[in-house]
Amino acid sequence: MDARQARGVQVGDGTVQHNYFAGRVPVSWPHRVGVVPALADGYQGRQALAELDRPPCGGTAVLTQVLSGFGGVGKTQLAAAYAHHVWTRRAVDLLVWITATSREAVVAGYAQAAADVLAVEDGDAERAAVRFLAWLAATDRRWLIVLDDLQAPADLTGLWPPTTGSGTVVVTTRRRDAALAGAGRRLIDVGLFTPGEAVGYLRHKLPHEPLDQLAHLTADLGHLPLALAQATAYMLDRALDCAGYRRRLTDRRRSLAHLFPEPDALPDQHRATVDATWSLSVDAADRLHPAGVARLVLDLVALLDPNGVPSGLFATAAVLDYLRASRAVEVAEPVDVETAADAVHNLHRLSLATVDPAAGRLRVHSLVQRATRDRFTPDRRHTAAHAAADALMQIWPDPERDPTDSQALRANAAALHQHSGDALLLPTVHAVLFRTGQSLGDTGQVSGAVAHFTQLVTDCLRVLSSDHPDTLAARSHLAWWQREAGDPTGAAQAAEQLLADRLRILGPDHPDTLTTRNTIAYCRGEAGDPAGAATAFAELLADRLRVLGPEHPDTFHTRANLAWWRGEAGDLVGAAQAAQQLLADRLRVLGPDHPDTLATRGNLARWQGLAGDPAGAVTAVQQLLTDRSRILGPDHPATLDTRSQLARWRGQDGDPAGAIEALEQVLADRLRILGPDHPDTLDTRRQLARWIAEAGDPAGAVAALTDLLGTGLRVFGPDHPDTLATRSQLAFWRGAAGDFTAAAAAAEEVLAHQLRLLGPNHPDTLSTRHQLSHWRGRAGNPADAATALVDLLADCLRVLGPDHLDTLVIRHDYAYWLGQAGQAAAAAAAFEELLPNQQRVLGSDHPYTVATQHALVYWQERSTETGTER
Repeated sequence: MDARQARGVQVGDGTVQHNYFAGRVPVSWPHRVGVVPALADGYQGRQALAELDRPPCGGTAVLTQVLSGFGGVGKTQLAAAYAHHVWTRRAVDLLVWITATSREAVVAGYAQAAADVLAVEDGDAERAAVRFLAWLAATDRRWLIVLDDLQAPADLTGLWPPTTGSGTVVVTTRRRDAALAGAGRRLIDVGLFTPGEAVGYLRHKLPHEPLDQLAHLTADLGHLPLALAQATAYMLDRALDCAGYRRRLTDRRRSLAHLFPEPDALPDQHRATVDATWSLSVDAADRLHPAGVARLVLDLVALLDPNGVPSGLFATAAVLDYLRASRAVEVAEPVDVETAADAVHNLHRLSLATVDPAAGRLRVHSLVQRATRDRFTPDRRHTAAHAAADALMQIWPDPERDPTDSQALRANAAALHQHSGDALLLPTVHAVLFRTGQSLGDTGQVSGAVAHFTQLVTDCLRVLSSDHPDTLAARSHLAWWQREAGDPTGAAQAAEQLLADRLRILGPDHPDTLTTRNTIAYCRGEAGDPAGAATAFAELLADRLRVLGPEHPDTFHTRANLAWWRGEAGDLVGAAQAAQQLLADRLRVLGPDHPDTLATRGNLARWQGLAGDPAGAVTAVQQLLTDRSRILGPDHPATLDTRSQLARWRGQDGDPAGAIEALEQVLADRLRILGPDHPDTLDTRRQLARWIAEAGDPAGAVAALTDLLGTGLRVFGPDHPDTLATRSQLAFWRGAAGDFTAAAAAAEEVLAHQLRLLGPNHPDTLSTRHQLSHWRGRAGNPADAATALVDLLADCLRVLGPDHLDTLVIRHDYAYWLGQAGQAAAAAAAFEELLPNQQRVLGSDHPYTVATQHALVYWQERSTETGTER
C-alpha cells in the first residue's frame, strides 16, 4: 500500500475513497465535498424549494431544515436543486453533500471534509468528524451541509452540525420522529407533485401526448414524482403512449415490478424501482417496537381507501385478533389497542402513511398499497380482507348520523371489495357488502343503492349460484331499493320473480319467502293500489301468525303495514283502531322505549290527524318528540321525522307560522346532518313551501318550489315520484297565486308524465286530474270543471271505492262547480247526498263534514232565492 493512503471509507455518492493524506495541499475556496446529484430531466420547481431558500430566522441562527416525506416525492432532488442554486450564486464557501444512510456514512463524510478543509491526516474517522464539527462552529466561512436520505434520527446523535451565523443544514429523510424537529430545526413536509407540476413534467418528457391523457396518467400514478419519472422511461423504452400504459396499469394481473424499468435501466440516477423504494421503509417500520406489527397493519391498509382509513378501525376486536393470529414475531407482550396504535404511528414515522388526527383518518399512497398487495398470497389476501371487513362492520354506526363518516366507510368498503378479488363473496357474501348498499339507500342515495345491489347480484351469480341464499338476498335488497328509487312496478316484478324462486327453493313458510311477499305487497300499494296492498298484507298476516306466532317482530311489522295501507285505502277509522291495538301489544312485548313502539305512536297520531283531529295529533306528536329525543337523540332520523310531522299538524291546526318556524329549524338540521341532496332534506323544503303558501304567500311558495324542482331534476331525474310531487305542488300554488291558466297548463304536463309512468288508475294520476279540473273552473270554466269531475268520480269510485277520502272530496268539489255553473238546486242536491256519507265515514265534527253542511245551507238558500237554475 502507498504510504500516503491511510484508510478506505464510504463517502458522498457511496463510492469507496481513501481520504486521509499526509502533506495535503491547502484547500482552495469555494470548495465542495461529495457529489451533488444532477437535476432530473424535466425537473419541476416546487414550493418547498422556496421554503429552503428562505433566510434563517433573524439572519443570525442556523436553520437546520429537514425535508421529510414519502419515498419518491423528490426530497433529494429538492435538496440538490437548493445546493446547485447556492453554489452557482457563490452563496457558500463550503458545500458538503453526504449520503446519510448510516452513522458510519455520516462520520466518513465529515472525516473527508475535515481532511480537505484542515489538510490534516487523521487515521481515526470519529476524531476527524469531531474536529470538522468544531471547525464549523468556529469558522466565519459560509457553509452548507446536506445530509441526504437519513435513515434513523439516532444516527445523528452527537453529529448535528453546530448552530452558527454562517452555516445552513439540509436533511432529507422519510422519518417524522419528534427528534427531527428539535430546537433550531424546521420540518418541511414535502408532498406529491401538484397536478400542474405533474402534467408539466410529463409534457416535457412526452411532448406529443394529448393533454387530457397526460392529466389522466398523473392521476393514475397519484402525482408521485418517482413513479412519473420511471413510468415515462418505461413508456419510451417500449414506444408506448399514455393510453397503452394506462391499460397495462389497470390490468390487475400486472405487478408494479412489471410496469417500471428494470433496476439497471432506471432514469435520472435513481437507485431503486418504485416498488422497491418502500421496502426498506416497511422493514424499518416493522422492526420498531412493537416488532412485527406495522407490516400487518399495512396489509390491512393496502386493501382500503387510500384517501382515509378511519382510525377507529385499528382499535376493533377484528383487527386485534388478526394481529395476534398473524404476528410472526414471538414476544411476551400482548397485542392490544396500544400495540396497534403504536404500529400505525410507526407507519407514520416512516412516511408510509399519514395520520390525520383532526379527521380521524390514516392516509396512504395508492402505489404503496399496490406494492403491498403485489406481495400477497391468496390466503394472506383472504385473511386480511375478512379481518378488514369485520372491522368495518364493528365501527359502522346504526343509525348513521354523520354523512362524512358514512361516505368514508362506504369508500373503504368499496375499495376493500375491489382489491380483495372475490374474497368477500366466499364462502358467503360478507355482511359489509350488504351494509354498504343499505347505507347508500339510508343516506338518500337510492340510485346508488340500486347500482350497488345490481352489481352484487351480478357478482353472486358469477361466483356463487342462482339458488344460493346470498344471491336471493341480494335480489331482495335490489327489489326494495328499486321501489325506493321510484319504480314500484319494476320492483314488484322483480319481487314476483324472486318469490317464485324462493317458493321453489325454500317453501311457502320460510321467513325469506314471507319477506318477499311483504315487499310485493308494499310495492302494490306504492304502485297505486292501496286496497290491494291491504288485502295482500291481511293474507300475509294470517301466514305469519301461523308460522311465526303473534309476538314475532315480523308479525308486528305486518300488522303495522296492514294498518297503514288500510288508512291509505280510505279507512281512516279502521287504520287508527288497528294502530291502537298494535300499540297496546308492542307496549306489552317491547316496552315503551322500543323504536317500533315509538313508530306505532307516530302512525297513530297521523291517522288521528287525518280523521279530523289535528289538535290531538299535535299533542300526541309533541309527546312522541319528547320521548324520541330522549331515547334516540336529537339528530336521529326518526326524531327529525317527528319534528317534521309536528310542524305539519301545527299547520293543519291553524298555525302556519308555527309550522314554518319549525320546518326551518328541521331544514337547517337536515342540511347539517344529511346534506342538501338527501330525499328527507328535499321533502322538508317541499313541506316548507306549502306552509309558506298557507301563511298567505303563494308567490313565495312558487319561487321556493321552482328552485326545489331544479334540485330534484338533478338528484332524481324527471320521472321520479318526488320530482312529480314537486311539479304537482308547483302547479297548485301557481294557481293559488292567481295564475289559473299557467296552473292548468302545468297540471296537464304533470298528468302526461303520470299517465305514462303510473297509469290512469294511480291515486297520484287521479289527484292531478282533480287539480286540473279545479284550475279550469277557476279560469272561468265551471261547467267544464263539473264535467271533468263526473268522469273522475266514476274512476275514483271504481279504483278507490265510495268511502275513500279522495272520493268524498271529489264529490264535494263536483257539487261546488255545479253551483258555480249556475245549477244551485243540483248543487244543493249533491251536497245533501254527500253529507250522510261523510258523517258515517268521517264523523259529524270532521272539518270536511262541517264544510259540506255549510255548503248545503248556502246552495239551498241560493236555490230558494232564484227558484230556478241559473
